[in-house]
Amino acid sequence: MYIVLAILAFGIIIAIHELGHYLSAKALNVKVIEFAIGMGPKLLYKQGKETLYSLRALPFGGFCSMEGEHEEGEEPDPRAFLSQKRWRRIVILLAGSVANFIAAFIIVFVLTLGADGYVSTTISEVTDNLPNEGPVELMAGDRIVALNGERLFYYDDFILILRLNADKPITFTIDRNGEIIEYQRRSYVVDGVEQFRYSINFAAIEGDLWENIKYSAYQTYGFVRMIRLSIAMMISGSAGVEDIAGPVGIVSAMNTIGQQSPTTFIAISNIVFFMAFIGVNVAVINLLPIPAMDGGRILFIFITWIIEKITRKHLDPKYEGYINTGAFVLLLGLMVVILYNDVVRIIGG
Repeated sequence: MYIVLAILAFGIIIAIHELGHYLSAKALNVKVIEFAIGMGPKLLYKQGKETLYSLRALPFGGFCSMEGEHEEGEEPDPRAFLSQKRWRRIVILLAGSVANFIAAFIIVFVLTLGADGYVSTTISEVTDNLPNEGPVELMAGDRIVALNGERLFYYDDFILILRLNADKPITFTIDRNGEIIEYQRRSYVVDGVEQFRYSINFAAIEGDLWENIKYSAYQTYGFVRMIRLSIAMMISGSAGVEDIAGPVGIVSAMNTIGQQSPTTFIAISNIVFFMAFIGVNVAVINLLPIPAMDGGRILFIFITWIIEKITRKHLDPKYEGYINTGAFVLLLGLMVVILYNDVVRIIGG
């Protein structure tokens, strides 16, 4: 049951992204040739007035194909993608990721709607801390605003940043009655749990509609931060390609989340919440300035604008096509490696 739900959830993530491109293209009167959910052979399809709507066999993907998207003809269609002004093309390319961000916010908002409250980063009590309690360290009433420079909004952020900095020096940034105080100390780890030789209790925030909106917005931002920190770990070498999960790994993770949840309702809620995180992941990765990605295509729009301003000559779009094609081939190779790692992890348990 959960594997089917996980596959459906992943398909919805991609569909939302492509729907963003589709709706923005239609709003800007750009001709859409095909809007497809999934990849591979067509299972179901319907020809609209000018757009073919299709459901394809493989649920891991989708696309929104626009007229003249990659190269101009001898007589370009005025409704073709490349015939549009630069700002219009940028809006269409951004719209996919924007749709994923909006969807993630809505999912978190719905899942937390009616919550009694949230846990803040304001300390209500410090216990078992006789050697460390006092003005030089943590006191009741202090609000921890950052750890190692990472902004905190809720208790969840506090735990996340501690775990990412386990057994490393921790710099606390504290708001004490309007005064910003910083101090550094080192945690130590026992059975994977960070220890600070004292126990901290945090104040609760009463839940209401406005707090629910704030929490949903901050949680969506938190998803982005987790992705940023993950990319930083890959750049630093503390994480590698073998740690990246592709579509198969993501679906497997969703299935595991469902199986480990105590009830069906909680399982579905957890899968949907994880779906919001993966949707933000798709949005952020697509915005990276990598050729063949939306971010790379936006970057190329700015580059061509600069070149054309300097040379006063129109740059042939076929060069962008060559770059995107080459990058796409490399991405396919990376996807094969990630798929292999996914399968190995699943087989190895």
